[in-house]
Amino acid sequence: MTHSLKKESKYSYIEAGEGTPIIILHGLMGGLSNFDAVTDFFSEKGYKILIPELPIYSMSLLKTNVKSFAKYLHDFIDFKGLKEVIVLGNSLGGHIGLYHTKMFPESVKALIITGSSGLYESAMGSGYTKRSDYEVIKKKAQDVFYDPEVATKEIVDEVYETVNDRNKLVKTLAIAKSAIRHNMSKDLPKMHTPTCIIWGKNDTVTPPEVAEEFNDLLPDSELFWIDKCGHAAMMEHPDEFNDILKSWLDKRGF
Repeated sequence: MTHSLKKESKYSYIEAGEGTPIIILHGLMGGLSNFDAVTDFFSEKGYKILIPELPIYSMSLLKTNVKSFAKYLHDFIDFKGLKEVIVLGNSLGGHIGLYHTKMFPESVKALIITGSSGLYESAMGSGYTKRSDYEVIKKKAQDVFYDPEVATKEIVDEVYETVNDRNKLVKTLAIAKSAIRHNMSKDLPKMHTPTCIIWGKNDTVTPPEVAEEFNDLLPDSELFWIDKCGHAAMMEHPDEFNDILKSWLDKRGF
């Protein structure tokens, strides 16, 4: 991670740049460093990047759900004294961003989702019955990407450590169930926030038809594809991801 964590009150977060705030939400197994390229690029382009560390493993089990994390995001925005923000989320982070926008539409002026849950979960927390087998976990981590080489040993080790920590595994499964419960297909048609959808054509976690469904259901969305790309476009094709997003923000006047 190229940026250091700030700790204030109950929040740990990365902050870089000055200007229009973009709040980035990481996924279930995703670290804040997954967004290094986005942070570096946009913090130099007139945006303030904020990446809060979501309390995925520190919330009580009863609060380990999409709705609680959406409220946590709202509290963080309030804590930072921000009025209107742009929210960018990958995977579970996209789902939290969507749910937050449904609850607090006045505080989000634009939304960017990539590989987002919220409509379809391909077993977000399942398949860990052989969690003590490092090679099985390595294969699962590699399957997230089109190019398995993107799943560095550091990434695999982190996933392995997470699923072999009983507390973290219980929370992971709770979140996976919560994501299924908080399906947003009925909410999306009522959500008029401008939304940029950036998706890997080869995403096997949330397949391409999920992106198409998001685009069909959201009233004001645009869908952009990245070829030879899996579930984490901002990691696998950072330059293309940044270019697509910058063009969309410019076109929309954000």
